[in-house]
Amino acid sequence: MNRLARFSWGVLVYNVAVILWGAYVRATGSGAGCGSHWPTCNGEVIPRARSVEMLIEFAHRATSGLALLAVLAMFIWAFRTYPRRHIVRLGASLSLFFIITEALVGAGLVLFEWVARDTSVARAISMAVHLANTFLLLAALTLTAWWASGGARFRLRGQGKLLQVLAGGMVAMLVTGMTGAVIALGDTLTLGLGIAPEQSPLVRTLVALRPIHPVIAVLAGVYLSMTAIWVLNHRPQPLVARFVMTLMVLIVIQLLAGAINVALKAPVWMQLAHLLLSDVIWIVLVLLSAESLSAEVSVREISAVSPTAPVQG
Repeated sequence: MNRLARFSWGVLVYNVAVILWGAYVRATGSGAGCGSHWPTCNGEVIPRARSVEMLIEFAHRATSGLALLAVLAMFIWAFRTYPRRHIVRLGASLSLFFIITEALVGAGLVLFEWVARDTSVARAISMAVHLANTFLLLAALTLTAWWASGGARFRLRGQGKLLQVLAGGMVAMLVTGMTGAVIALGDTLTLGLGIAPEQSPLVRTLVALRPIHPVIAVLAGVYLSMTAIWVLNHRPQPLVARFVMTLMVLIVIQLLAGAINVALKAPVWMQLAHLLLSDVIWIVLVLLSAESLSAEVSVREISAVSPTAPVQG
């Protein structure tokens, strides 16, 4: 790997850490630690410590700002290193776009006061939107690092069912993550902040919907496992096999972690572990998709298209 590739992987890892800290802010009810001010904290650029909640929220803003600067540096580096229309430039551009939208979503949460004990429907919707944008950001960062490391440019045309199967897996993962984000909000409001269902229609709805997320997670896990096996049968390359094995192991661990999270009534540390596993599964799924879509067509598929075609090797 060249220096930009190593830097890009580092930016990806750092952003995962920032995402986890953001979840910690939500889980501890510290989102209002800086009041309704943004980008300043209680009207100050570097505030004096007034509460633990303020320190937690300010730390998240500071680390998020560094994440934005890191992605901006990666973007500039990519454009200075690679020629026009190079795929790394595309990945870096998408990364910069999605980290800006990530910052705007975070700013909206603060400015509209969809934090702490707020129980509005808009807050629940914003949680789902936030998760979707986070996954898109991680996908862009992953592809940038992958392409900078020598990963081949994948193609979408002519992929047929392979593209459909992989797209279905990504949609399943997105839906699972979005429902999980909303249910996690319900856990924060009820278990963390002690808001009873009878005090809020939203909390009452989230409590009623809580059993739905495990069902969706199990169905998504089964679909992703079947997808991985199908992809391996059609793209039997060694690297594809490694991604498939990693993905299936992570799915099993994640389902076990979800069960433990429910049994322990969603402690903060378990919520963070659950989110970390979701992020890693998503990253592996992106890498599997990128490698599969750039891999050569298997002998089996060539024979299926043209039975009389000569088979070599």
